[in-house]
Amino acid sequence: MKVLHSVHFDDFKNYQTDQIRDRFLVADLLKINQFNCAYTHYDRMIAGVANPVTESITLGNYDNLKSDFFLERREAGIINVAGPGEIIADDKTYTLQKLDCLYLGKGIQNIVFKAKDAGNPPVFYLLSAPAHKTYPAVLMPMDDAEKVYAGDAALSNKRIINKYIHTKGIKSCQLVMGLTILHTGSVWNTMPPHVHDRRMEAYFYFDIPEGQRVFHLMGEQSESRHIVVDNYGVVISPPWSIHSGAGTSNYSFIWGMGGENLDYTDMDMISIGDLR
Repeated sequence: MKVLHSVHFDDFKNYQTDQIRDRFLVADLLKINQFNCAYTHYDRMIAGVANPVTESITLGNYDNLKSDFFLERREAGIINVAGPGEIIADDKTYTLQKLDCLYLGKGIQNIVFKAKDAGNPPVFYLLSAPAHKTYPAVLMPMDDAEKVYAGDAALSNKRIINKYIHTKGIKSCQLVMGLTILHTGSVWNTMPPHVHDRRMEAYFYFDIPEGQRVFHLMGEQSESRHIVVDNYGVVISPPWSIHSGAGTSNYSFIWGMGGENLDYTDMDMISIGDLR
């Protein structure tokens, strides 16, 4: 798997486009009948995509984890962003429709991803963090997620925030996870922006229409940079970086965090007027 090392914000100021993309963007994860992932040294998170179509996919182990199986010392949140699919976790099978979330706790050994219909296959996005305690596996349909209605159509940022794994939702050790859906005509996400020094965040962009892109903003508030992201791209945001973005059309994204706490509202807001 690709490994992303931590970057100091003073060094980041000197990065050119190719370096920014190499150090913070994980692209080309979608491969038919494969699971592909990247390991980041920001809170030891792993982000990956499984796309079973004509074959099932077994989540294997990786040498750099130095463990007997993937979730020996980890937990994972998995959200399906495409057609219906199944996940077999040890001796139990879970069916996930589009935008359903499955939490798998520390200790689950055998994980298999399957499609229900090869003509409309699922795309499973997995985010995994280290775990010190075992919490039970929980399947949460999208309709059951806590919803926050944010933004304004007049400001091009009207959106629905769906919270799955958090203090008042699915219990976890340190993983916080959910997804945001922008309304038609709205293109800005997480605007006004914020940072949270106590945890990193990963953005997985999906439902970007063919030929469209998202401009993900990152960096310090006084020296922002951007990454152009295609469908199914993951951007890793360090604690010192803002995370926001604008698309050439509306889109959706999964946000996930790991770090010091599980409080979704733990964020330091930044005034739009202070951005540079």
